[in-house]
This record gives sequence, C-alpha cells and structure tokens, in this order.
Amino acid sequence: MTTPYIKIKNHINGVWVDESNGQYEPLRNPSTGAVIGEVPLSSPETSRAAVAAAAEAFPAWSATPLPKRMDYIFQMYRAMQDNLEPLAEAIAIDQAKHIAEARGEVGRVIEILQMACTIPALIQGETVQGIANNINGRLIKAPLGVFCGVAPFNFPALVFGWFIPFAIGTGNTFVYKPSTESPLFMQKMMQLMVDVGLPEGVVNIVHGDRETVEAWYDDDNVAGVCLVGSTPTAKAIAEGCGRGGKKTMLLGGAKNFLVAMEDAPMDLMIENILMSGYGSAGQRCLAVSNIAVVPEIYDEFVERLLEASKNISVGDAMDPDVFMGPVISANAKERIENYINIGVEGGATLALDGRNPDIADANKDGYFVGPTVFTDVTPCMQIAREEIFGPVLSVMKVGCIDGALRMIKNHDMGNGAVIFTQNAFYTEKFINEADVGMVGVNVGICAPHPYLPFGGIKGSLVGNNKVQGKDAIDFFTQNKVATVRVVDPRGNKPAEAKPADSSVRSCVAS
Repeated sequence: MTTPYIKIKNHINGVWVDESNGQYEPLRNPSTGAVIGEVPLSSPETSRAAVAAAAEAFPAWSATPLPKRMDYIFQMYRAMQDNLEPLAEAIAIDQAKHIAEARGEVGRVIEILQMACTIPALIQGETVQGIANNINGRLIKAPLGVFCGVAPFNFPALVFGWFIPFAIGTGNTFVYKPSTESPLFMQKMMQLMVDVGLPEGVVNIVHGDRETVEAWYDDDNVAGVCLVGSTPTAKAIAEGCGRGGKKTMLLGGAKNFLVAMEDAPMDLMIENILMSGYGSAGQRCLAVSNIAVVPEIYDEFVERLLEASKNISVGDAMDPDVFMGPVISANAKERIENYINIGVEGGATLALDGRNPDIADANKDGYFVGPTVFTDVTPCMQIAREEIFGPVLSVMKVGCIDGALRMIKNHDMGNGAVIFTQNAFYTEKFINEADVGMVGVNVGICAPHPYLPFGGIKGSLVGNNKVQGKDAIDFFTQNKVATVRVVDPRGNKPAEAKPADSSVRSCVAS
C-alpha cells in the first residue's frame, strides 16, 4: 500500500494549523525506514496558545448539560466503530504495530468509550440530610478546567481513550500531545471529533518535544497533566507540576513478571507468552519480560519456549501473514540490541538471538529485532532489573512461589505480574501477595477491563490516580461541598427537638 506524504498539523481552537516556527522532524515508517511525512516541533508559544483556546472553551463546555456531553461521547463511539479499519491502518503505518493488533487496540478504545458513556452514573455526588436543624450537606463532583496529556508512541489510540473521553465527559477541556513517532491516529481521530460537531477548543492537539510540555507547568490555566511514559519522564512532570500545584496522573515504566508453577497448563502458557512478550514487538507496558519457572518444569518450559519463539515470523506491520512487526525506531533497535549485549556480558545464556532476523528485501531498512530469549538469568542482572521495551525474555529458575513473590517484591517497578497454575492456593496467595498494581491468573497480559482502573505501583506509578473507571472520574473532578440551610419564607422557625421524657429514657437505659 502506497501512503501519501503525511504532513502532521496541530489542531487549536477548531482549526488545523501549521507550526509557526517552521520546525519539523521526519516521520518514518518503521517497517521500511522510509520517510513518510513530517511532524511539527511546536514552540512553547504554540503550546500556550492551545491551552488558552481550551481555557476559553471551558466555561461554555462545563455548563453544557451532562446528557449533551454524553451525546458527543456516544457519537465519538459510533464514529470509531464506523472507521475502525482506517484508524487501525493509521497505527500500523507510523507506529508499525501489526495490523491485527492495531485493530485490537482500536477495538479496546471503542469499549472504553462505551464505558465512558456511564459517566452520569459515576459522577453522582452525595447528600447528608439533617446535619442540623434545616441544614443539609451536599457533595458534588465538579470539573476543574484545562487538562493536558502526553502520550507514548506504543498505544496512540489507547491513551487517547484513557484521557480525553473522561476529561471532557466530566466537563473539562483538553490539550493533547501525541508522540512525534506515532501521530497519525490522533490526526484522524481529531477529524472524527470535528465531524461529530464537538465545539471548538474542547479538544486541542499540539505536537512537539519536552519544551511543549514544560510550557504547561507555569500556566495558570492548566489544572492538571496526565502521562503514560517512562518513570524518569513521569518524575520530571511531577516535579514541574508540583511547583504550580497542579494535579498529575502519571503512569511510568514496567518490568513485568510471569510465574510458571509445576501445574501450569503448558500449551496455554506458551501461547500467552508469545502474545505478551512478542506482540507489539514487546513494546507494551504489560508485556511479559521476566519469567520465573519452578525446577519441576524448567527444562521442558525452556525447550518449548525456544521452539515456539523460533517459529515467530517477523516482517512488515501491514502483512497479515507475519506475527511481529518492527520496533519503533533506529534508536529503539540500537537500545534493545545493546541490552542483548549487556545480557551476554553479564553472564546470562543467550539461548535465542533476535539480532539480524531474516527479513524480506523490501524491509531491510526497517527496525527489526526478532524474538530473543535469555536463560540462566538471575534477579540482580541488569537485563532483569531494567525496562528493555522490546521482544526480549529473561528466564529464571525459582524454587517455589515464595521465591517468585520475593523477586517481584524486591523489584523497583510494580506494574503487572501473572501466574500460570491450576492450584487455588497458589492463585489466592499470588493475588494477595504479588507486589504489583495489576495481577493476572492464566493470562499473559493482565490488562483490566475498562470498567476497572489500570495502573501499577512503586516505580510504575508516580502519584495515586490510575486511568479508567472511577479512578479517572476522581482525577478529572474535584469534590465541592455545600452546606445548605433551608429557611422557611413564612418566617416560621424550625421546631426544636424535644428531650425524651423520663419514661422513654428509662426504657432506653434498660
């Protein structure tokens, strides 16, 4: 498929605009390495202009009746259903996620939008009647103003779904910065929002680098910032927003564990490891990375994993016959291959080397790393401690479930962990004791359904709020409390409560 040259634009106050400073960087197709377009590197002034547009739109949008706001969300939901294939193709073109997985990502966002249509039930407040004579207490969940969001390259659609529907559904306006490496989905999604009639300035898009984000820290119009990205980036944003007293919802890095017990359903487990570890070329925050296997099945497991991994087909993201596409960039490929070198130098056994995979001639300049498996890995090795963000698996032998739980607890990150077992005791122990934010049993990817919050703990989450579900509602709203005295316009005073007579008191006392 020939892709026309793509010129990415900012979208501010209802208008597609070029970057005024004229600074752009090339947009590449990771499957071929070819330049397919250009992305603006917006100035701080452009970033602040987008915030100003969102701030101007906020009063009218927050006053829009809730059913009307929900109607826009529902129309976005229907528009995504009707345009699933072009939205998925956008992800496969610039992010090089395999087309089947890209369709799955868009499908999950459709589910999130469906869940966002339940905001009226989730945003309900509370009332306490009769806290004093003719006085009632009331709590309402009110919007705050302008929120800004930063997305990573690996899930351009999913992060849109985590942030924007909940923010605007609760009455806020939004400024969104997609990754410069995968901006095409948001261009198409923004146009769909325009097509359904979303008012100008409610959602704005700016593209750029760190300076684009840093412009928000001291902007009084910005109420909060949300991010999915690396832990260092999350901490930097937390520091910058903290100085201005802004709310933050910041999801950081991950190093996910899979624990294989002696009764693990082997066929199911291997199938799930392939999807989790090699799907999206290992570039997902819940990809399995460290695999802890008990001695009873260690040898069989390694043999089966290597056999299955060697049969993984690697190639163009738009080819439905391949299993795994490329990584996002030349820099990512170099970083992953450097970690493979580190693993070898650190004493691990490179049982399957994914460097220089067999690729079709048309994709020789793409950024490909094949399935890679290390064995004889120990928890203190660098490849077991640090996030590689590629199709690299580290297999470790562990004596029992307690040893596996200690490994998980001692790790700096705490995003997700899964266990494969048919034992109810192991299952309940793992759910209760695994020191992570998301747990899975006999699943390779422990991503919660959109009704439930998504996010880790420890180094994987900076702050408290997670995305999706009620956590999202809490983040994008503030609790406003009213104390209301009801006054009788006729001038009658409320009746005073009469003390109970002595007979009643004695009856109660007895």
